[in-house]
Amino acid sequence: MAKANFAKDQLKSYVERVERLEEEKTALAGDIREVYAEAKGQGFDTKIMRQVVRLRKMDSHEREEHDALLDLYMSALGMAS
Repeated sequence: MAKANFAKDQLKSYVERVERLEEEKTALAGDIREVYAEAKGQGFDTKIMRQVVRLRKMDSHEREEHDALLDLYMSALGMAS
């Protein structure tokens, strides 16, 4: 019986931790939206900003591979400059 109670308590603890983290994630998402709204209000293009943020998360090799594939696809579609 003690093992069952331990597992129950442990499961409850995990679920409560996830719930707290989900609340924090929601709050952070709201904060991020506010920053983008502020940037948009100052005239920045938020779609481009989001792309920049995504690209900055990549390491240089991953970014080079992304750029090469993008160039390849654009060439295939006759969009190369």
